[in-house]
Amino acid sequence: MGYPRGVSLWDQTRRTVRDDIAAAAMELILDQGFEATTMDEIAARAGVSRRSLFRYFGTKEDVVLRSLASTGEQIRDALRERPLTEAPWEAIQAVADALETAAGWDPVRELAIGTVCAETPALRARRAEKHQGWVELLAPEIALRPAAAPVGEPAATAIVTAALACLDVATDRWVAARGEGTLAERFAETVAAVRGQPAGLTAFTGSARSLDSRSARPG
Repeated sequence: MGYPRGVSLWDQTRRTVRDDIAAAAMELILDQGFEATTMDEIAARAGVSRRSLFRYFGTKEDVVLRSLASTGEQIRDALRERPLTEAPWEAIQAVADALETAAGWDPVRELAIGTVCAETPALRARRAEKHQGWVELLAPEIALRPAAAPVGEPAATAIVTAALACLDVATDRWVAARGEGTLAERFAETVAAVRGQPAGLTAFTGSARSLDSRSARPG
């Protein structure tokens, strides 16, 4: 996996170690369950000391939700690349579609994390806490849309909060279907239901775009 320019070798190493620890933890948790897995076992499986493990992760929940650590920033950056002429929900759905074609997206890993979260109340609570941080991160980007008549901060906060609730429901449905289809498709269906759109009509009818493609923003 490549890293953005400007990321130091030290930071790259730390991220790699975090990813390796998280992967080792998921192997254990999927085999024996979240509650039955201890931090000591995770450290042993990952080949690090208990002390080193706690330097990277404060809690077992943080190990499992490692992939969420940078996803909020990734979504924010992707929103910034969308043209400001797009309405809030259009931009959100376009980014959701593009996430599944982005480098680093691993549907097997995401399905495993979703499965564990669905079965573990403590993880669901921690995920909700992380999503609340996303609201503060993403609302300013949504507030600017559409350029002709920006919705403003209060409406943007409501839209992002609703979108994240849709994401949780979509994830649960995707997990229940054992990964059938894509998470983006489930998300689009859920958003359409919330917005009162006809059944089968997705929230965004344009084609998915890669996060690596850059759409011009009005100057």
